[in-house]
Amino acid sequence: MINHEDENNHDKTAKRLTEEIRCMNDYKILYNEIQRVVASSAVKKDNFKETLIEALRNNGVETEIRNTVFHWVRSQRSIQSTSEQTLLNPNLNYLKKAQIQWERRIHKSLNSICNELNVPLAKIRTNADKEELINKWSELSTYDIDLSLYRPLYAPKDFLDVLFSVRDPAFKKRINEPNWEFSHIQIRVKTLEQLRGIYTELAQGVPLLGVNNDVPAMGNYLNLELERTKFGEKILNSNQAPVAQEFLKRGAPRALRGRIWSLVLGSVVKDSDKRYYEELKELVLQYDIMVDKLIIKDVQLTASNDDQYFVFEDVLYKTMLCFSRDSEVLTSVTTDRSSGDQVIHAIIQGKPATIENTLIFPPSGVIPFHGFTMYAAPFCYLYDDPCAMYYTFRAFYLRYWFRLHTVSCHEQGIVALCLLFERLLQCHEPQLWAHLRNIQIQPIKIVFKWIMRGFSGHLPPEQLLYLWDLILGYDSLEIISLLAVCILSFRKENLLQVNNLQNVEAILADLSSLKVMILLQLALIKD
Repeated sequence: MINHEDENNHDKTAKRLTEEIRCMNDYKILYNEIQRVVASSAVKKDNFKETLIEALRNNGVETEIRNTVFHWVRSQRSIQSTSEQTLLNPNLNYLKKAQIQWERRIHKSLNSICNELNVPLAKIRTNADKEELINKWSELSTYDIDLSLYRPLYAPKDFLDVLFSVRDPAFKKRINEPNWEFSHIQIRVKTLEQLRGIYTELAQGVPLLGVNNDVPAMGNYLNLELERTKFGEKILNSNQAPVAQEFLKRGAPRALRGRIWSLVLGSVVKDSDKRYYEELKELVLQYDIMVDKLIIKDVQLTASNDDQYFVFEDVLYKTMLCFSRDSEVLTSVTTDRSSGDQVIHAIIQGKPATIENTLIFPPSGVIPFHGFTMYAAPFCYLYDDPCAMYYTFRAFYLRYWFRLHTVSCHEQGIVALCLLFERLLQCHEPQLWAHLRNIQIQPIKIVFKWIMRGFSGHLPPEQLLYLWDLILGYDSLEIISLLAVCILSFRKENLLQVNNLQNVEAILADLSSLKVMILLQLALIKD
């Protein structure tokens, strides 16, 4: 029997999908491609529906349509989980207020620096400055600018202090009880058993890249790496994004990772993307904004001083400067963030105070902090083309990274990840948890910089990229919290021998010997 309610829901979803696809950047390209197929001789008037479907399939357009729907469904899931969480816990509005207050603090600090240094938020570049930038665009590390008086607006430690200060007004704290946990925040987080049910490839002990790439493989392949490479090539040839996402759950071969990530994130570069990237570059050349200095300073303080990333200094300047001008970032993030109305409007120096001379500052809406560059740095290992790198980094940021520096009730947000870490550590390493409490060290303080950066700059690039394969494959940041627990568990014996923060940090300072996939698999496989 037909369920009319289901039928109506499907109809509503189809209409909504159609409307939203029409608003997508790639809609015109997809529409023109369908029109071309419809007009071809392969489509017969007397058998229109069947011949059209066959022609769309044969021309690869059906796959493009399926990928478009796949990306739309992912974006809806991202937004819905926030609203569902809010419905379950209507009193979580205090988190939204905390985000608004935090953004105001950042904006106040930004204005203070501008006043201190007597520099404007935005101005038109002089011709000489513009010419120098054009000449040095390929080697921006040689662009001469004095940044000695500039400082990062905030660091992970400052943001953690903000999170510690967030209190549920309905929570009754016992007298003299320290702020040990985030347990007063009523966000649902998963148990280890629930994580095992999600990360099934890890929990079932199937062969994974990053565990032993030379292990004998099925069929005629010499080893697992060759088998996975051949399988990955078939997926890329089929151009099927959902299959590519499943593929990442067992780790990606190094040679294919960049292309597979682009397919999953929908960031494969088209001609329109290249034109837009050039427009962003032109905006960098035209306008000198205060955030430029913060970006350049951050690259110098982080990637330029990192043995793994210093060679990518020039491409990181390009990526981050273009990112700061990208208004599409602002549009995407504010649809899914606690406070989209908290933006600065800057009047271009020397211009009348008119709408034409006013811009949202920065146009992306994202004000960098110390370490912000490290969200982009690992992508340098995946792409030779700065444009391809830019779009995949941007897609990753919009899907995941902005959640790591935003106060929200989202189940993938930084608050939920901190709570997940603490619950897992307390439940599965009670001795270590008790030891840290006894020596007055809040466990989250030890690992927060790892979580907020998604481990970038803390793990070697090869191991980090396996971790990010899993983030993409399972479409979840929860694996970051689990890995943080795994590392403390792995070094438990040493941690139990020390009794101050300095020694604890010394034990955890070097993560270069860790094998991410092995640690996670050991944690998720049942005893």
